[in-house]
Amino acid sequence: MVAKRIIPCLDVKDGRTVKGINFVGLQDVGDAVELGHHYAMQGADELVYLDISATYEGRHTFTALVERIARHINIPFTVGGGISCMDDAARLLDAGADKISVNSAAVRNPGLIDEIAGKYGSQFVVLAIDAKQTDGVWHVTTHGGRQLTEKELFGWAKEGQERGAGEILFTSMNHDGTRQGYPCDTFAQLADVLSIPIIASGGAGSVADIAEVLTHGKADAALAASIFHYGEITVNELKRQLDKLNINVRL
Repeated sequence: MVAKRIIPCLDVKDGRTVKGINFVGLQDVGDAVELGHHYAMQGADELVYLDISATYEGRHTFTALVERIARHINIPFTVGGGISCMDDAARLLDAGADKISVNSAAVRNPGLIDEIAGKYGSQFVVLAIDAKQTDGVWHVTTHGGRQLTEKELFGWAKEGQERGAGEILFTSMNHDGTRQGYPCDTFAQLADVLSIPIIASGGAGSVADIAEVLTHGKADAALAASIFHYGEITVNELKRQLDKLNINVRL
């Protein structure tokens, strides 16, 4: 059985890791490379870095940062945020990223998934989906969950898989930030219609929440930020507790 993955997520602005709510009230929580190295030493399976600086200068800073990460961190890492064309993806992958994550740009131009996967391979492409449930339907959103689209979660995830995405990173906008757990029935349903791995994001408030989405929710990995950044639990302690619950993790 393939081990479940624990993936700390680091939001990056101007080369520093920050944390806030919807990018408001950002607080500096440390150097992005040092913090990533810290999590790697704790036993993180992978890392995700999201560039929240949308300016040209931010992109330049982020590319230099990716080169630093690749030199100093020995576990796989994914980068995302503002990747809107093949050149953006190529720049970051060539700088040393193991995978890139696409979101809003792929909704606007689904062919972007085909293009990146066609050049680099499906294992390099993560399709991030932010979806909101309204009237019983999971609508795909863009712009950090602020704009609803006509796309529906399960159909879009399946299309992404068919176009070449190697993983799906699904965030429920209804649960994100609530720290009250994941919509595990939805994750399980998504797992039943896909053959590629699913990363669960948003809603984690406890070890029990993460355990539930990795078992009942059938997720292959759990992404988390605040619980690690603010020292509520370490990666290795989380893994030890999951192991005690008979969840297969790499210790």
